[in-house]
Amino acid sequence: MTSAVVGADVVERCYGIRHHGPGSARATVRALDEQQPDIVLVEGPPEADELVRWAADEALQPPVALLGYATDDPRRAAYWPFAVFSPEWQAIRWAVARGVPVRFIDLPYALQVGPSPEPGADADEPAPRVRPVDPIGELAAAAGYDDSERWWEDVVEHRELPAFEAIAEAMAAIRASAPEDPRDLLREAHMRTVLRQVRRTHRSIAIVCGAWHVPALTAKVPATHDAALLKGRRKGKVTFTWVPWTYGRLASWRGYGAGVSSPGWYHHLFTAGGGTGGDVVARWLVDAAGVLREEGVPTSSAHVIEAVRLAEALAALRGRPLAGLSELTEASLSVLCEGDELRLRLIDRRLVVGERLGAVPDDMPTTPLARDLAAQQRSLRLKPEALERELDLDLRRPIDLGRSRLLHRLRLLGVPWGEPAEGRRNTGTFRETWALCWQPEFAVALIDAGAHGTTVVAAASAQVVGRAREATVLAEVTALVEACLVADLADAFGPVLRALDTRAALDTDVAHLLAAVPALARTLRYGDVRGTDVGALRSVTTGLLGRACAGLPAAVVALSDEAAAELRTHVDGAHGAVGLLDDADLRERWLDTLAGLVERDDLHGLLAGRLTRLLHDAQRLDRAETGLRMARALSVGVAPAAGAAWVEGFLAGGGLLLVHDPELLSLVDGWLAGLGAEAFTEAMPLLRRTFGTFAEPERRAIGERVRGGGAAPATTEDGVDHELAERALPALSALLGREVTA
Repeated sequence: MTSAVVGADVVERCYGIRHHGPGSARATVRALDEQQPDIVLVEGPPEADELVRWAADEALQPPVALLGYATDDPRRAAYWPFAVFSPEWQAIRWAVARGVPVRFIDLPYALQVGPSPEPGADADEPAPRVRPVDPIGELAAAAGYDDSERWWEDVVEHRELPAFEAIAEAMAAIRASAPEDPRDLLREAHMRTVLRQVRRTHRSIAIVCGAWHVPALTAKVPATHDAALLKGRRKGKVTFTWVPWTYGRLASWRGYGAGVSSPGWYHHLFTAGGGTGGDVVARWLVDAAGVLREEGVPTSSAHVIEAVRLAEALAALRGRPLAGLSELTEASLSVLCEGDELRLRLIDRRLVVGERLGAVPDDMPTTPLARDLAAQQRSLRLKPEALERELDLDLRRPIDLGRSRLLHRLRLLGVPWGEPAEGRRNTGTFRETWALCWQPEFAVALIDAGAHGTTVVAAASAQVVGRAREATVLAEVTALVEACLVADLADAFGPVLRALDTRAALDTDVAHLLAAVPALARTLRYGDVRGTDVGALRSVTTGLLGRACAGLPAAVVALSDEAAAELRTHVDGAHGAVGLLDDADLRERWLDTLAGLVERDDLHGLLAGRLTRLLHDAQRLDRAETGLRMARALSVGVAPAAGAAWVEGFLAGGGLLLVHDPELLSLVDGWLAGLGAEAFTEAMPLLRRTFGTFAEPERRAIGERVRGGGAAPATTEDGVDHELAERALPALSALLGREVTA
């Protein structure tokens, strides 16, 4: 039953709804208009009762969520989302607009974050959660539907008939044979306890809750039974507030258990034509056409008209009261998208799921850190949005520089609102490119970060200083130095530099020293772009590089292949960093160190080849000397694997040198031609890995030079054995990763 009379003059009606069901929302409002209760009870956390009044504020725009978190540990948090089409939200709005009291009656969240019952308490700890049957799926199957969403739309969403009585009876039948969830039993015991209290003070009571709970709330259960279930449970301290939510997070595929797969479609059903008229179909397809037009896809009115006809015809053939999402999707794919699945996915993301982000009033109770962020977002004209968008910044403009600093500071606080665009270099130029997308869970991260400071800059500074003190690897500290630069954390710069001095003095690992140099070099090179004073950092960087130069000769002894590859990466990074520094003496010292190393006979082939290339590019070795070193490394007396490692080191980073220097290409070609079958097979994996890193145009150019004879010594036409040359083409094709023909 959905209604009960308690005593002679207390009327109580229980409206079982589907969470986030637009049909349920409309039916709930009509039922409340008819009943005119003097109190409304809603399934939700009772600690949020004081926040209900904010629903009257037009600045609280769904989708929003109640955020509850343990006061002493904000990472222990939970959300209760509401959309405009949520029956609970409509019930709350109905009540506050008429001055009717509203209470949440679910199990207090404080009991969920509180300590376990004390030893000796009578309350039994609930058993592990049982996954109940899907009631909507069971009812759909009983009606002959294989799609529960379609059944719900046909029975509830597309009809004006109230279904509370029928749904309550159906839920009672399902629960009679389904396993009970101990957690649901605990929640329902608390709901009944609140209900008994309310009956003493109110004469007309409306309860809005999930349909699954209706049988439990209308059943006659002794108060002693519920008291026994709840006895001995202790509460923790919790805090609640409203936060913006998104339809993407509301969708069930994002992990929200009570979510719906198509919140954008349900929003449309609730706001367009009451969910029953033809306007729902036409307006949806007009919106879908608008999405395609925004992306440059020509979509005419004729497309929309034909799509409407197709959707309605499909609904008629299937005996549906109104074209549903499946019919509209098929019509959109066939007519609007002309069979293109990519266009359909765009409609799905923009309309079916939706990209709506809610909003909360500026004076909503929140943490000082969140208020400071909101103020900066307004002053920098950087509005949070659920839709991912690209933001290009010119750091020479004050507003863009401020935006950059804010985004970098938030990343330090664990709030990656902006992600540096992949494939685009952001640090060290006048421009930055970010991908922005606001996520609801950032609210929890801000609460957690609030323990470090009341403003974004103060909290980020405290975070950086704390990490610098705890860092165990030198590169971690140098990364924080760079973070101080890009985030403009002047107060943290001094403590981080002191931590850098301490860590650098204790660290003797050459790899660590080399890994620390690139971030420091970028900081020195581009500090003036952001207006940061980096003078105190220069001596630290010079000292680190000097120590690396002194320790490098000993660090290259007896290296394994893996260790040589790692050291080569660090040498490349340090070499690039030296190029950024405007210090001729430091550059010469670095190149002198590399020149001394390349003369050694005990140097790993990978490093020997790489150092030769770096010195060649720096014009420390001319073409003749470079060719001589390559010839020596690829001579008959050198093991094929060692020769391949030398080539890999020399060619790492690009193969254009072989295109523009036929003599070097000839040396590599001659070495390959002289390898025996077994030696060639041994060297092939290393060489394939090397050539595989080249860009396609580079590989094509090398192949054309080889095919055109640019790599071979001049010979007469009669001296060419074409048949023998063709035998090498398959191996050459495998090496270059593309077909080479004669």
